[in-house]
Amino acid sequence: MKINMEALQSKILPLATKISNNKYLSSIMEGVTSLLPAILVGAIATLLNNLPFDAYQSFLETFGIKPYLSVLVNFTTDIIALLAVFFIASNIVKKFDMDGIIAGSFGIISFLILTPMVSIKNNGNITNYISFEWLGASGLFVAIILGLLVGRLYVGIVKKGLIIKMPEGVPPTITKSFAGLIPGFIISGLVLVIKFIFDITPFGSLHQFIYTFVQTPLQGLGGSIWSFLLVILFAHLLWLFGIHGMLVVLSVMMPIWLSLDLQNLKAYNAGEPLPNIIGFVFLMCYTLIGGSGATLGLNLLMLLKAKSKRFKALGKLAIAAGICGINEPIIFGTPIILNPIMAIPFILAPILNSVIAYIATLVGLVPAPMGTQLPLGTPVLVTGFLQGSWRIAALQLALVIVSAIIYYPFFKIVDKTAYEEETRSEQLAG
Repeated sequence: MKINMEALQSKILPLATKISNNKYLSSIMEGVTSLLPAILVGAIATLLNNLPFDAYQSFLETFGIKPYLSVLVNFTTDIIALLAVFFIASNIVKKFDMDGIIAGSFGIISFLILTPMVSIKNNGNITNYISFEWLGASGLFVAIILGLLVGRLYVGIVKKGLIIKMPEGVPPTITKSFAGLIPGFIISGLVLVIKFIFDITPFGSLHQFIYTFVQTPLQGLGGSIWSFLLVILFAHLLWLFGIHGMLVVLSVMMPIWLSLDLQNLKAYNAGEPLPNIIGFVFLMCYTLIGGSGATLGLNLLMLLKAKSKRFKALGKLAIAAGICGINEPIIFGTPIILNPIMAIPFILAPILNSVIAYIATLVGLVPAPMGTQLPLGTPVLVTGFLQGSWRIAALQLALVIVSAIIYYPFFKIVDKTAYEEETRSEQLAG
């Protein structure tokens, strides 16, 4: 069995490595990850603005705090696409060992050029403005596409030598500014052509076109429980061969799941029903309790039920990290990689957790997560409360027990083997 698994590993590893090291996918992943601080600030402001306590809401309204919390949401989560295009464009340029700041700024300029403006006529005066409609989650896929295109075009122009070169002795800041002048004109000109083309189509803008034909179908696919389970299965199969499966799949799925979470966050802030169950928050709240493989249940078994000294020590060592969703000590210390016995619960636990959580949300036992993007390492149960309900935290606790039950018979086998090996070693030593 080991030989076969190693043979499969030799075939799968190069493909997974190629995906995770792809410049474009990694730029998207890094760019989207850079958004998390802004999303977290906006999510906390949303939570504070909507806590369902009459006395608290009265306090916010009496002292005029509520509008200011709304402003904080407007300029964090509601402009997330605008931030994304900057980070993605600058990251792709950095992959080619160039300074990405100027490319990132032209990513923002290009995004705003392509964003429809609204005109209001009042007393003979016309005011033009850009609404928040496409600056948030609805414009995220345009931000991803545009960020990659602007960044890659900037790299190509610079490599062709189409830049203004300043004489030696000129301060580096001035040199960089002039070097970005010609690429900026070329990029802006091409974006204006794209804007003209879409202005004369029935869609009226690139945003509407991408949202209709790309973002909506992908969100529908990514928000399906069946596609979600397939992605989770693939990620955990990769883990069994020593490949960090979640890093591989998140490079593709993160933008889709994040946009679904942002839709929930926007709806929560508006006091509307949350439209999505599946998302990145669902993954972190329910599927990966304790990390990949939902190993917190296994960690507790080691801590409370292990007979072998090895697993008792591992349980104590890993429990604090496991509560915070960090489970490399369990994965490599058990080990789970290339272990046919532990492979079954390692795949089954996160899949069953996902199915139970999805059904519980669908029938209304728990609310859908509000979409708050929490820092990695936030403890289990705390994540549940911060998603808007104690019922989410209660379900998390129940799923830890479910995962422990799934792992129990398989853990007993490896624990018994380890205990017998330790006993024989002690007898030989004695």
